[in-house]
Amino acid sequence: MLAKLQRDIPKLIGLAGPLLVGQLAVIAFGVMDTAMVARYSADDLAALAMASSVFISIYVGLTGVVSALAPIAGQLFGAKRFDEIGEEVRQGWWLSLGLSLFGILILANPGILLSIANASPEVEAKAILYLQIVAWGLPASMAMRVLVAFHNAVSKPTVITWLQIIGLLLKIPLNAWLIYGGLGIDPMGGPGCALATVVINWLWLIAALWIVYQGKFYQIFAVYQRFSWPDKHKISTLLKLGLPIGLSYLIEVTSFAFMALFIARLGTLPLAGHQIVANLGTVLYMLPLSLSIATSTLVAQSIGADKPTLAKEIGWSSLMFTTSICVLVGLLVWQFKYPLLDLYAPPEEVRLAAIPLFLFIAFYQIFDALQVTSAFILRGYRVAFWPMWIYAISLWGVGLGGGYILGFNLTGNIPELLQGAQGFWFANSMSLAIAAALLMTLFKHTAKRFEKEHPPVEV
Repeated sequence: MLAKLQRDIPKLIGLAGPLLVGQLAVIAFGVMDTAMVARYSADDLAALAMASSVFISIYVGLTGVVSALAPIAGQLFGAKRFDEIGEEVRQGWWLSLGLSLFGILILANPGILLSIANASPEVEAKAILYLQIVAWGLPASMAMRVLVAFHNAVSKPTVITWLQIIGLLLKIPLNAWLIYGGLGIDPMGGPGCALATVVINWLWLIAALWIVYQGKFYQIFAVYQRFSWPDKHKISTLLKLGLPIGLSYLIEVTSFAFMALFIARLGTLPLAGHQIVANLGTVLYMLPLSLSIATSTLVAQSIGADKPTLAKEIGWSSLMFTTSICVLVGLLVWQFKYPLLDLYAPPEEVRLAAIPLFLFIAFYQIFDALQVTSAFILRGYRVAFWPMWIYAISLWGVGLGGGYILGFNLTGNIPELLQGAQGFWFANSMSLAIAAALLMTLFKHTAKRFEKEHPPVEV
């Protein structure tokens, strides 16, 4: 096993390194939004928490659908069927356009979703404005996600990483200008973050399109070689894999989004404390996510190259490595919780609300690593239907349902430690443990069945 780890881990790190940097750059958007709005007003921070929960739920669900391009193109890349990848990209753009229109309709009319939080009219109005602004960037963002999936599939994540870093460098001054005002612009508060994000999304897309058009490496894929109308068969193939992935993303993210909306019923301070810790948790999640995306790429390429045993071995190597790293991260988060909290510089009352939640964010790192790695391994095999149901039962049923019971003390005998926001976080941790166990079992059986049905090519 050690020899396999020594063979697989350098490949994983080589792919995951740029992915991690890029993911952190994107997540830094949210970190900067939270930190800068926290200095503007508590109402704007609460509105940002509500609005970002709704937006992320919709955005991640939709991008999950187009992310089906990654394992499809990855298998084509492993099989050296390069010209077919360009057609998949073109069909991915058509799919992204249709999904964008659907998402815009929801973001432009978010009242029903926001009403769950029972927030004050002032906070709700700011959240609605945020969502209506950010909707204008959705078509660019969705088209960009097609290019992200394409670059991941062909093992070129560094290109996207540089764009994401440059975007972050532009986002910080744009945020400051639009949130606090200046140079003829009135202060916008939280909604200013949305406008800055829209500008960056369109700049990203234009730059990425130009790079693919000009770069010599991309010529073998013939992305711009011809115009393609929507192909019913190819789009249905993308949807067959992408819809379960998108729904899995939606379930995973909404388990957190509805946590925020329910915690909002406890008051502005618990919600603000939750927003800071959830934001930090999102940053930490980028490590196992990046390793998982790299794993999915290598698994898909191995399958395309008719090497099912290698695909299985890469999967198990990644599970061991990713989980070990995340256990260490969890311990470090607990040890340095106070300095980490100081980075957000929240008011003292928000700080006190956030501190108890650090126990849970440190605790679930191992379960989060196991479940996300297993899920992405299965996507490399183009298996997404059963993982979707596993997520629904564990994250919605155990996580959100259990959190509601604990958080609001519905039975009347819940220990104080597990009431309020702490109850939601504990239930979420347990739901991730259940999802991890079921997804690992499914991976084991899938790999065994795949080796039997697709025997490796004898060399």
